[in-house]
Amino acid sequence: MTDNSNRNSGQKDNSVYLISIAVTLAVVAWGYWAPENFGAFAKALFTGLTKYFGWGYLLTMNVFVLFCLFMAFGRFRHVRLGLPEDRPEHSNISWFAMLFSAGMGVGLVFYGAAEPLIHFGNVPFGAEPGSIQAARDAMQISFFHWGLHPWAGYAVIAMPMAYYQFRRNSPGLISSLFIPLVGQKAVDGAFGKIVDVLAIFATLAGITTSLGLGTLQLSSGLNEVMGMDKTVMIQIVIIVFLAVFYTGSAVMGIDRGIKWVANFNLLVCLGLMVTLFLVGPTLPIVDSLMTGIGDYVSGLIKESFSMAPYGGPYESHLKNWTLYYWAWWIAWAPFVGSFVARISRGRTIAEFVAGVLIVPALGSFTWFAIFGTSGLHLQLVQGIDIAAQVTKDISVGVFALYKYYPLGFIMSVLMLVLITTFFVTSANSATFVLSMYSNHGDLNPSKSKMGVWGVLMAALAIVLLMTGGLQNLQTVSLAAAPPFAIIMVCACASLWRSLAKDETEGKL
Repeated sequence: MTDNSNRNSGQKDNSVYLISIAVTLAVVAWGYWAPENFGAFAKALFTGLTKYFGWGYLLTMNVFVLFCLFMAFGRFRHVRLGLPEDRPEHSNISWFAMLFSAGMGVGLVFYGAAEPLIHFGNVPFGAEPGSIQAARDAMQISFFHWGLHPWAGYAVIAMPMAYYQFRRNSPGLISSLFIPLVGQKAVDGAFGKIVDVLAIFATLAGITTSLGLGTLQLSSGLNEVMGMDKTVMIQIVIIVFLAVFYTGSAVMGIDRGIKWVANFNLLVCLGLMVTLFLVGPTLPIVDSLMTGIGDYVSGLIKESFSMAPYGGPYESHLKNWTLYYWAWWIAWAPFVGSFVARISRGRTIAEFVAGVLIVPALGSFTWFAIFGTSGLHLQLVQGIDIAAQVTKDISVGVFALYKYYPLGFIMSVLMLVLITTFFVTSANSATFVLSMYSNHGDLNPSKSKMGVWGVLMAALAIVLLMTGGLQNLQTVSLAAAPPFAIIMVCACASLWRSLAKDETEGKL
């Protein structure tokens, strides 16, 4: 792989930037003017992908987990993502706060209490719905969905991108991953542009729909806490409010904006976890965490490869949950992976894998143990049918939970703050990465492009929210998952090839 310091200066055209905006606007126009046709296409597309490529989702995600563990314990574990003399730019706490907020935070808030309750009433493993075994299975499923696999997908993009950016001076583009495999000429040509446009579309579609879904949850929270009506006008005001914050923090940069919000997130998150742990069913939470980790580890291989060759209830669960999640993590990988790479300079590969794979998984387990167990305890021990409330409207999950515990109102208000700041950190990271992609991979992109992407994301979310197309665009964005699964496998091969070559040439 050659030094690519001239790629930024040599490539002056804005074709990737303009094409990606045109494609995105065309898709949204389709959703606006023909929502029923758009919805039918989106549903048929996702059904076909899960039916014919479901095995591919499972297989590639398993490959990513194994590759990350192999790298962490292999002969390259002490290699730094950067030059040998480089050291981390950010403290461990700030680094973890930023990567966790960008990659998972808003999802944990949305599903932390709700997902175990939904599985509790519809367990695919044969346990009687509503039973004690169903509760245990529900926690195991939630741990599996939010464990090692999502972060492995992010890591296999972030590792090679960080290595190439900080050791080879490559631009921060997904297409740079292919230089060791297909050569500089192909990456600078149409092939590279297609890869980068696909990355921009997947990132924009994913974060825009998350903005819309996060807005719906905030609207539900305001309704529960303050009695505010869930109207479209209020939801538009929420989007505009969020847009000001995430665009502003992105323009301020990583050190002055993104890192500050991420650190604040972590404090509020820990505060809410500790509070519910103390006022909730403390001992059952500890027991659930221990049991859940044991069930996760013991069932990891089986669940990682389980399909539904003979149909049955598990087939529906696989399609609606596991495969949907796996496709979603893959579609988000270019955005989260690029951002994690940007903030990981100077980390060794072993340190990187521990911080990006192991620590976030343990954090997710703890979150689900606290919030999931608190909800299941209400259902099983106190006889409160909270599962019915959550199944009816998943966005009210955590707020419905808080109503039955001391300090519930205060925790609900803090949760509204956390949802806001968690989304802001995801969106400002996405704004930063989109600007990198459309600015020839510049690791310090122009503020004007950040402003354009920030406004465009808000505008798209508003249009789609008004036309009911958010869920459809989210589904269409998952079409990026199969080609990106291939890109991610190539990223693994590319990193290994580069490391082996550098080792042979004595550059490590």
